[in-house]
Amino acid sequence: MIDINDIKNTFHRDLTSAETAVDLQNIRVKYIGKKGIITAKLKLLSTVSPEDKPAYGKLINELKTSIEGAIDRKESQIRNFERNRNIAAEAIDISLPGKYTLPGRTHPISSVLNEIIDIFGSMGFAIEVGPEVELDHYNFEALNIPKDHPARDMQDTFYISDDIILRTHTSPVQVRTMERSKPPLKFIAPGKVYRCDADVSHTPMFHQVEGLMVDTDISFSDLKGVLELFIHRMFTENIPLRFRPSFFPFTEPSAEVDIGCILCSGAGCRVCKGSGWLEVLGAGMVHPRVFEMVGYDPELYTGFAFGMGIERITMLKYSVDDIRMFYENDLRFLRQF
Repeated sequence: MIDINDIKNTFHRDLTSAETAVDLQNIRVKYIGKKGIITAKLKLLSTVSPEDKPAYGKLINELKTSIEGAIDRKESQIRNFERNRNIAAEAIDISLPGKYTLPGRTHPISSVLNEIIDIFGSMGFAIEVGPEVELDHYNFEALNIPKDHPARDMQDTFYISDDIILRTHTSPVQVRTMERSKPPLKFIAPGKVYRCDADVSHTPMFHQVEGLMVDTDISFSDLKGVLELFIHRMFTENIPLRFRPSFFPFTEPSAEVDIGCILCSGAGCRVCKGSGWLEVLGAGMVHPRVFEMVGYDPELYTGFAFGMGIERITMLKYSVDDIRMFYENDLRFLRQF
């Protein structure tokens, strides 16, 4: 009896000092675990005399039941205390003002791309898309650029293998669309393109929009009218523009389109290199060889194609002098649009 009372007193002191669930678990192991004090006392039943064994066993079991009940009650108290403490810590004062979060905005590249799509859409141009990982055949050969053609040097290409590349322009979409469709065709092909180049006016990944119109009676004057309308809607009605002879393997004749410098109004500045003009896009009449590659009769069909970089149009539209600013995610810059 003296031994059992000592155990009771020690247990109550331990239980009173317990403050956490971990403390309580340690007490549980100490007293009623596999190697606990009460378990050890139960094992001593075999050494007790037969006449004392019932009374001894009853006392030990009552003590074990009492300890288990006390631990369960203490565990409930600790759980309630911790829950109330967490609730108090997580309480929200609904009378406090909320935290203002700035709303998201359309990126300037996306905004200009959407505007370009809307302008050409109003002229009846559909939208076509194609793969960004492209075959050399569609990116070069079908566009009259064979493997030994010097025009390949104009485009620094990311090669995955000898025949698989990251497309350098969206012109392959034109070839793929012509292969599966018959004229008349009238569509634009917006998308991402890739070239090994990086400086203030170039990035390894950028966006292009290329357009194609094919029918039985398409002339350079049609190309000129479409692009003049586009330029005047994208910039201003009175902005000057000119068509300058150029060379592209997949068009003949070819031209580059310049607009009057937006920054200096044609007077000459650092951006336009003193010329008063800025190049915005390339265009031309589809080369007969390209029609032959897709099974079109070049004696029956004519067409024009054009292409432009979205970043360049955006830089001119908003007077941005470094293309890398579009991809640095500087909110001070992006919030201006």
